[in-house]
Amino acid sequence: MTDYTSTARIANVFALAPANSKRLAQLCGQFNANIKSIERHFGVRVSNRGNLFQIDGDPIPAQEVETLLRDLYDLTEQSEIIGPNDIQNAIGRMNIDEQVEDSIKLKIRKTTIRPRSKTQQTYLSSIAKNSITIGVGPAGTGKTYLAVASAAHALANDWVSRIVLVRPVVEAGERIGFLPGDIEKKVNPYLRPLYDALYEMFGFERVGRLLERGTIELAPLAFMRGRTLNDAFIILDEAQNTTIEQMKMFLTRVGYNSRTVISGDVTQIDLPRSVHSGLKHAIRILSDVDDISIVRFKNRDIVRHPLIQAIVEAYERDVDKPPDEPL
Repeated sequence: MTDYTSTARIANVFALAPANSKRLAQLCGQFNANIKSIERHFGVRVSNRGNLFQIDGDPIPAQEVETLLRDLYDLTEQSEIIGPNDIQNAIGRMNIDEQVEDSIKLKIRKTTIRPRSKTQQTYLSSIAKNSITIGVGPAGTGKTYLAVASAAHALANDWVSRIVLVRPVVEAGERIGFLPGDIEKKVNPYLRPLYDALYEMFGFERVGRLLERGTIELAPLAFMRGRTLNDAFIILDEAQNTTIEQMKMFLTRVGYNSRTVISGDVTQIDLPRSVHSGLKHAIRILSDVDDISIVRFKNRDIVRHPLIQAIVEAYERDVDKPPDEPL
């Protein structure tokens, strides 16, 4: 819970417009679950009669809760359910001081994706303008989600004919050939974050049909050798776990009328210590190449649960300390 030390309590009263009983019910949640969650986080009391709300608490959190409720109420126009993730994401957006223009947005079926920070805005703009975009930064900044959203948007508008999802398979310490099942079953666990984003945008059944037709293709990075990908939107996720040779191989697969997004976090490399990360190497040598853009996310761009930012910052502060330092 946020710690506020002011002792001056106020009653902040405001109305949400337009008054709509269904949207108000979505905002408050079943049995007022959303309101109770907001009260716990900000240390305030929220009451309402219809679309007229009153917030009792310290001035700063009271104003922040008004802003949060207005943001979430706007969201009810697009979404049928407001849940814990929506609340935490909205709180994350409030922690970003920069003003984000509303001109960049991706509409995919009934879902509208908007950037939640200035860096996300730059990222989406870069993906739209450049053949290759590299997004690098900590977990929770939306690198993968926005890449998949851009791919889904391009496919929905027939700008590309397929989506290709690629990921290096190193986390489990196993060779993929020893894993059970066909290629889809072998790499499925590693591509789960990409799947989840696709399901959200296209729906479970449609994603299944697109996979069957080959419109959406998934592959471990090793299976990309020898291919040229034309008219495709290609996403390489967890790119920090590529070697220099693998990254070069992947980058030279890009064909005509294709968009490529490479995302990763150079602080989470799972390669052996003696092996250099292809992502770090690519950032260094490709920074001045035309039609390639590198977008760097910071901790303040994190839009997941606020606790993630605190965790990332704690690990960064501890990076120079020996891991076996006594407690």
